[in-house]
Amino acid sequence: MSRSDEKAGGLRAVARDAVRQRLADVAMDLFAEHGFETVTVEQIAERAGVSARTVHRYFPAKEDMVIGMLEANGGFVRDALLARPVDEPALLSLRAAYTALVRRGPHDESRDRTAMRLLSSTPSLRARNVEKHLVWAELLTPIVAERLDGDDTPLRASVLVETSLTAFQQSMIAWADDPTERPMAELIDIAFRDLVR
Repeated sequence: MSRSDEKAGGLRAVARDAVRQRLADVAMDLFAEHGFETVTVEQIAERAGVSARTVHRYFPAKEDMVIGMLEANGGFVRDALLARPVDEPALLSLRAAYTALVRRGPHDESRDRTAMRLLSSTPSLRARNVEKHLVWAELLTPIVAERLDGDDTPLRASVLVETSLTAFQQSMIAWADDPTERPMAELIDIAFRDLVR
């Protein structure tokens, strides 16, 4: 592959990501205005100025417009966890990995809050979020297990990761409806406070 082919491939990927983000943004705005269940793919396509077929090319299901962007964050959390000191307590390392994720920018807080509200109130999105939760657990549990001493490390690691994922999820739901609009990282610290004493 020539250097120009590599550059063209890189530009195509950037363009694809930009279109994907634009469609997700349009969808989130419509979901915020009208609710997830009532918005159609055709309405999203019309607002974005593309065909419904184009929307389906980027997002096979409407739920992917909310969850799809979140699923990709699992790799970032895994890498952030791997970067933590191996002798650090597992829950502290997991909390730090989630905090690194929410501090990574840029964020559109209005759309992020809408996404979290939708995740907690829409049955089909809750189901997809459970799937995302399982994918993240598969990425994180082996790392935690390698860092534990003693017996039954797979079970203990699974409990620690699942507990941390629940704490992270609950902190994000609380953040979406927090009337004082505290930073996400502060609510993660609160959610983990009693776990890491």
